[in-house]
Amino acid sequence: MRYHTIAGTNIQVSEIGFGVWTLAAGWWGDYSDDEAVSLLRQARDRGITFFDTAATYGFGRGETLLAKAFPGAARDGIVIATKFGYDWESAKERRTGHTEPPHRLDPDFLQRSLDDALGRLNSDRIDHWQLHNARMEHLERDDVWNFLDRVQREGKVRSIGVALGPAIGWLDEGRYSLSQSPAHTVQMIYNALELDPGRALLAAARHNGRSLLVRVPHSSGMLEGKYTKDTTFGPNDHRSHRPRSWLVNGLQKIEQLEFLKQDGRRTLGQAALRYVLRTPEVVSALPNIYGLDQIEEFAAASDCPDISDEEASRIEELFESNYGLPREVEAAQPKAASAR
Repeated sequence: MRYHTIAGTNIQVSEIGFGVWTLAAGWWGDYSDDEAVSLLRQARDRGITFFDTAATYGFGRGETLLAKAFPGAARDGIVIATKFGYDWESAKERRTGHTEPPHRLDPDFLQRSLDDALGRLNSDRIDHWQLHNARMEHLERDDVWNFLDRVQREGKVRSIGVALGPAIGWLDEGRYSLSQSPAHTVQMIYNALELDPGRALLAAARHNGRSLLVRVPHSSGMLEGKYTKDTTFGPNDHRSHRPRSWLVNGLQKIEQLEFLKQDGRRTLGQAALRYVLRTPEVVSALPNIYGLDQIEEFAAASDCPDISDEEASRIEELFESNYGLPREVEAAQPKAASAR
């Protein structure tokens, strides 16, 4: 495993992280606490030390799972990132499907959110606390940044970030976060099938000396290379809500990325991770991990050959040509509406 330091901090994270939403939110299948804890510990045994969750994941369950998986001294061997900003408890009974709960960012609510998160984590500090799916009006609030400055000085939060979403986009919010805010990181969607707005945010991070976290590096599993035209998803799997065109068109695109496997020297899933990690601004990628096979494959990506400049250029050329598919195909792609 390779490790990188978040810019402006002394926090070192594994370049392959673990997004705990797959275990806690119920959108990638159902996991008992024992099953989830086992997967988290097996990831740690393979060098994954960076775990990303949110207060909204499973209504706090993502945080409590980490407390169960890494109690006592084990807590010191990992880096925990979580997120805040949604008043999910007030909306818990009214919330349906993958709709967003309302944001709330007044200082009293932020203090309660911090105290509750520390309690669920059974920890005296959060390593990386991120404003969840921030809009521009949230980023421009001085009271939010003043609060975050105070809790960092108190040692309850070691570093701060902004997580963009829920749907791909948020270029302005990303640029603002990287240039005008004190955030150490921005978490964004970026992968070999979805290069924008990631490319612009890579440039902004480089210019401002900030770090990036990448989520959905496999484009909701498409770039793992395991789907076929006959693939189906269970009713509690968020991918079951996507139109069949998403699967069919995605399969046509990844056929053209077979060259990334380098005759068996890396899987497509490993190549997808090496692609998003090829620039130093990206300190960790957060693949969707939902089984031991993913843990073993993705953790081993650190031992695979890096993506060459030539390979990266081919990916960009394919993206610009829409992988040879009609441009209207892109308009038909679904946009996520979850609070991920």
